[in-house]
Amino acid sequence: MSVDKELSPQRPAPSGPRAERKREAIVKAARDLFLREGFGVGMDAIAAEAGVSKVTVYNHFGSKEALFTAVVAGALDEPVQQDSAAPLARLADAEDLRPAFVDAARSWIGAVRNDHEFAALRALVAAELHRFPELGRAWHRDTPSGHHPVVANTLRALAEQGRLVIPDLEVATLQLYALLVHPHMVFGHYGTVMDDDLTERLLISGVDMFLGQYAPR
Repeated sequence: MSVDKELSPQRPAPSGPRAERKREAIVKAARDLFLREGFGVGMDAIAAEAGVSKVTVYNHFGSKEALFTAVVAGALDEPVQQDSAAPLARLADAEDLRPAFVDAARSWIGAVRNDHEFAALRALVAAELHRFPELGRAWHRDTPSGHHPVVANTLRALAEQGRLVIPDLEVATLQLYALLVHPHMVFGHYGTVMDDDLTERLLISGVDMFLGQYAPR
């Protein structure tokens, strides 16, 4: 019986500090190998690169599609976890929300524009979807707030403070990405780069549109 059949995808993933370190090592190894060799890289190679057993990889992720989804999701949220984009996570502490939001958006978009590895991962997803449609299905199993916890947690905190009124956190999370991040992803998909002036105008108007929608009446 193959490892794939022996290990049930429904089995709870290992937890605890040691398990989390292994999970991070697996995701990093998978990211490096997917970028170098494409989605066809074997789980044996990923396990060896991470310094764990193949069984451990499956215990954490259940399938290669789930692991790939975790890699892409982590890469998408990575710019808001970098020091350069830390203001986003501190918005709940800002005295004046709009200028703080604009500054946070500026740092966030700057990190996104300079994340060349994520651009390569997006290209890899697009290239593999016709052969592996399960990648798209695996991506949609999770909620937008589950994919982007840093953004979702920031919006949730602002809503709990009463500074924003957000009846649907998933929709708000997607809308913020659509206003600030997705235009750069679309431009990048076609091999072009949005210039600095358009980037600045887009992020300021995007913040104003978002706050206009969710500010308390």
